[in-house]
Amino acid sequence: MDVEHFDSPDAQRLRAAQRLEIDRAYGGDTEPGEKPTADSIAVFFLARDADGTPLGCGGLRIVQDGITEIKRMYVRPESRGAGVSSAILRRLEEAAIDLGSPALVLETGDEQKRAIGFYEREGFTRIANFGPYVGAARSICYSKVL
Repeated sequence: MDVEHFDSPDAQRLRAAQRLEIDRAYGGDTEPGEKPTADSIAVFFLARDADGTPLGCGGLRIVQDGITEIKRMYVRPESRGAGVSSAILRRLEEAAIDLGSPALVLETGDEQKRAIGFYEREGFTRIANFGPYVGAARSICYSKVL
């Protein structure tokens, strides 16, 4: 698992694939709140196979009180079910602890059933929508104490 610049070519391609998948599910760009940028992401990781092909990504943005929000967690469809998501999440949890974060939070959409199941299996608890997601009817928010 490599630390990668948020705007590297591979990171941009993975994020574009995620955006396309989400836009198809929701009928366009419906993301509430401020979109993450290289300046707002504290750390960003890419998972690669043995040949260096990017498989997935995920980043952390510091929100209030040092809590970190998972942003742009994504695994290419052909790599799902192979443990890539779990590996990325483990690395994000380690990085959040290194940043002194007491907890992770995240937002996902109500159409992202696999993501919802994954986060619940990984010990995340559903919470009230926070920050920019308050009032966003299709948003589902989770937290995990570190």
